Amino acid sequence: MSEERANGALLEARGVTVRFGGVTANDAVDVSIAEGELVGVIGPNGAGKTTFIDAITGFVPSTGEVRLGDTDLSSLPAVARARAGLIRTWQSVELFDDLDVVDNLAVADRRPRRFDVLRGLVGLGRNRDRERIGAVLDRVGLADTADLFPDQLSHGQRKLVGVARALITDPAVLCLDEPAAGLDEQESAALGHRLRALVEAGSTMLLVDHDMRLVLGVCDRIYVMDTGRVIAAGTPGEIRNDSAVLAAYLGDGRADETGDAP
Repeated sequence: MSEERANGALLEARGVTVRFGGVTANDAVDVSIAEGELVGVIGPNGAGKTTFIDAITGFVPSTGEVRLGDTDLSSLPAVARARAGLIRTWQSVELFDDLDVVDNLAVADRRPRRFDVLRGLVGLGRNRDRERIGAVLDRVGLADTADLFPDQLSHGQRKLVGVARALITDPAVLCLDEPAAGLDEQESAALGHRLRALVEAGSTMLLVDHDMRLVLGVCDRIYVMDTGRVIAAGTPGEIRNDSAVLAAYLGDGRADETGDAP
């Protein structure tokens, strides 16, 4: 057992490497997340951040080790990793426009359970599902949108529906890929508030985003990637003043911690 596992890491990625032909997109990346942490990954465009999420969730071939608790996910396909509890969102939120918010979440919550057919015949399944979905929507501040359709939602609300759709699966670790993409400053701040509240309530998350204000403002720890490698790791305060981070973003200048990363 590694030292970090002994200290309670829930998700461990060790030496994760992804190659596309002659290009190394991830080069021996090590990341660990403890239960109840919100850990960020930042870096310039092309740093390999989304590829890292793709790799640990099984959507691109990789080498190295990925462990969730005591389970080695390294050789498992994406669907098996998801069933084990490693869930991801995508940069583009693809909702079903002809379904209301409740049914958009219900589609994601289709895990077979004993007696589901009988419950459906007597009308219990739908009510029970709606109660469960309503509780998740309440957690992300969308309780009043349950019966709305996606085209009736703001862009920020649509993003939160995407987060709720992932939460309905009860993930052990939720990997968020650019959830603030396309959001204005107010919407991004609201998203950060919700993510922080979810973590304070017990969720564990990995957040990849270009919005430096969001990541520095809500994360417990941050990894910084550049050209496929982790070049720094630490608390938001440590990352703000790390010379390697400043060089990666703006050469000899200072990173703008109040706006988007380049």
